[in-house]
Amino acid sequence: MSQSALAKEIGVTRQTVIAIEQGKYSPSLESAFRIARVFGVGLEDVFGWDGD
Repeated sequence: MSQSALAKEIGVTRQTVIAIEQGKYSPSLESAFRIARVFGVGLEDVFGWDGD
């Protein structure tokens, strides 16, 4: 899936998707759930947090 297609699906800009991929931006909880839904996986399969 292209960055543009994903951005359209979740309602953000392509630049936002790029920033999320590069770890420069953390998506809102709503966007995170939308991304997981697009790919048909759980939130923890798309995003992780290392607490350290």
